[in-house]
Amino acid sequence: MFPGGNHWGDWNDSQLQPTIQKLMKGYNRYLRPNFNAGPVEIGMSLDIASIDAISEINMDYTATIFLRQRWRDSRLVFPGNESVSVDGRLVSLLWIPDTFIPDSKRSFLHDVTVDNRLIRIFSNGTVLYALRITATIACNMDLTKYPMDRQVCTLQLESWGYNLQDVVFYWTRGNDSVKGLDTLRLAQYSVETYYTSVSQAVYETGLYPKLVLHFALRRNVLFFILETYVPSTLLVVLSWVSFWISQSSVPARTCIGVTTVLTMTTLMMGARTSLPNANCFIKAIDVYLGICFTFIFGALLEYACAHFCTMQHQTLGDIHRELLREFEDSNGNGSMPMVSSGQSNQLQREPNDQLVTSVSESDSTEEKRGKGCCLTTVKTASQRAVSMFNVENPHNIDRHSRTVFPLAFLAVNVLYWLYYLFI
Repeated sequence: MFPGGNHWGDWNDSQLQPTIQKLMKGYNRYLRPNFNAGPVEIGMSLDIASIDAISEINMDYTATIFLRQRWRDSRLVFPGNESVSVDGRLVSLLWIPDTFIPDSKRSFLHDVTVDNRLIRIFSNGTVLYALRITATIACNMDLTKYPMDRQVCTLQLESWGYNLQDVVFYWTRGNDSVKGLDTLRLAQYSVETYYTSVSQAVYETGLYPKLVLHFALRRNVLFFILETYVPSTLLVVLSWVSFWISQSSVPARTCIGVTTVLTMTTLMMGARTSLPNANCFIKAIDVYLGICFTFIFGALLEYACAHFCTMQHQTLGDIHRELLREFEDSNGNGSMPMVSSGQSNQLQREPNDQLVTSVSESDSTEEKRGKGCCLTTVKTASQRAVSMFNVENPHNIDRHSRTVFPLAFLAVNVLYWLYYLFI
């Protein structure tokens, strides 16, 4: 119901103070101040009461703020130098700006024990309108350097229906218009810097006033060092213990390798539960866990290689000894046989038989000598073929790994931390 009679909405003359009754006479809350006389200047200020949650999965933050708006309405001028604080429920009688938060996903006005609103009217017509809001606001995050990342979030205020020809927004005291961020304490973040800006929102229906609060959040990396980086580093060091265990202890070395690989896999899965499943982000923590997993898996492969070389070395030794034994046996059987006197008389009586026997023995000797040369050739060829993949002392693999693995891991760590902390 329009003012002008004896009732103003849900209020009547008996419920309003005399000053408010005079101000409400002829007041039309559907028309903005300075109608057809220029835009209304609306000053904004914020108190950040708390930032309750910052979600990397949903890429938003939840904050409770005190929003204060000031503007001058010449229709509310009254004599004197005093101000009048009225019940927040009287907001239905006044014109108020249609301010909203464009990036808000969810928001509500606190109403315990009453609606948390404040209306104060000054004698020069200035109206102070304050309210307490909790809103979940979107924040685009770049998680490439997570958890050494720095996120810049914004809090935007715009006018829903009034364009720049109707209202103009401004910060009442510049950067000092925002309070509470300096003393804010967060679980994983610390507020690094913040500043305010005045902008314009461009839509198809026109240009609208826009105020933006920018604040930078630096993540506290100490928690992740204790939770993820230290355990993963210790797992890598644990995998190196197998280098000091004898290669003949197959169950011990295999158990250490498989256990560290499975534990590292579990740690990698746990580190990703609180992060968005986005393929566009290769996070710093993923890189480090991948490095640790590579070194742990490399230690397991090192034992497989060392054990294979040991078994190969033993097999080659057995083959070499067998070839030598066959070669010696073949040379021993190739000696000329001895002839007795009885056999000599028989050979004299049978000269043709002696000639045949001599020829056959000569052929047998040549055949055995040729067989010995063939075995020598096979042994030489096999040694040359296998020498390309043979390790003279397989225990040197473990001895060199004790130095190579720690130095390589240290060098990779230096490059990793230099890149993600200073670049």
